[in-house]
Amino acid sequence: MEQLETFRTEVRQWLQDNCPESQRSLASPEEQYWGGRRGQFASEDARLWFERMRERGWTAPEWPQAYGGGGLDPQEARILKEEMKRIRARTPLYSLGIWMLGPALLEYGNEAQKQEHIRAIVNGEIRWCQGYSEPGSGSDLASLQTRAEDMGDHYLVNGSKIWTTNADKSDWIFCLVRTDPVAKKQEGISFLLIDMASPGVSVTPIELISGESEFCQTFFDNVKVPKENLVGELNKGWSIAKALLVHERKLMSEMGSDSPREQVPPTVAAREYLAFRDGKIADAQLRSDLVDYEMQMQAIALTHFRTFEERAAKVQSAAPLVMKYAGTEAEKIKSELLLAIMGSRGLGWEGEGFSASELDTLRLWAMSKAMTIAGGTSEVQLNVIAKNVLQLPQS
Repeated sequence: MEQLETFRTEVRQWLQDNCPESQRSLASPEEQYWGGRRGQFASEDARLWFERMRERGWTAPEWPQAYGGGGLDPQEARILKEEMKRIRARTPLYSLGIWMLGPALLEYGNEAQKQEHIRAIVNGEIRWCQGYSEPGSGSDLASLQTRAEDMGDHYLVNGSKIWTTNADKSDWIFCLVRTDPVAKKQEGISFLLIDMASPGVSVTPIELISGESEFCQTFFDNVKVPKENLVGELNKGWSIAKALLVHERKLMSEMGSDSPREQVPPTVAAREYLAFRDGKIADAQLRSDLVDYEMQMQAIALTHFRTFEERAAKVQSAAPLVMKYAGTEAEKIKSELLLAIMGSRGLGWEGEGFSASELDTLRLWAMSKAMTIAGGTSEVQLNVIAKNVLQLPQS
């Protein structure tokens, strides 16, 4: 315990000395740094902050130092996260490579793949996107039809992926493909890494109801992929996919803790927008809904803390499965609660007459719906919890 407190003191001092003042606030989408071949910093301070964190391996604090990571244990990583949050330090590098692909490569990749890709992810050299869902394969992901044919020295990939986040800005895509069309659905799938600059890859953005277009459809037309880009065993990609989904669901559950928009907390909004009587919110229903939400968020925060402790003790836990559902549903409830609190002030989409936080409220409400779908819908997630955690009988 004393050793961890010493580490906390050291981290706090280092952050105080090295995090520029301008990097101590939540980053707008324009200020986020995603790295990659086309990555651009919003400011010189953003570049400096990224480089300082990268030098310590703290863009991926728990990854092995041998591949450029920070080598921290889960408890140390939790302290770093807490101290960054305390001063509102921005995430120095946003990356699906860090959040999703990297952990899967560390577990299933061969040494050559780790040497080529892990350090490049830590250093922000390559930006990754995810190729899982297809137009006809969403929640039933195992029915995917994008095919990779064995052509001797390479695979030939044909098909399409949908909801590929920021595919139009990414350098590489990690992709599930069907390599055995006659095997059972899950048994004929492999995990491929594909360079988006390969001939035959094309991308079309998809406009969302939030007014943004971070999702895309990605097409593969006779794309040649080297054999060495196969991760794990041929036709065994489903196991990697499931492991990676655990990390994606953890990310979904924590989205609200590092929101790219400055969203007003419901308790703060209540003081500004609601009428009070005898020191209490006059609307009894909103008062009850706000209390329920705050209790739920406290329970979620305590559960997140518990997961750090379980990881430190190397205890197998079902918490990530539960937290994906709980976290994304809580974000949806928060957005709906803010709209109810703000009333007509929360319905602005653009233009003058509304504050920045009021304009963000409606867009975040729209995005909160998507978060209950990404990484597996809430309904599918409840089925997974019922089957794999509670072990309820199946009808």
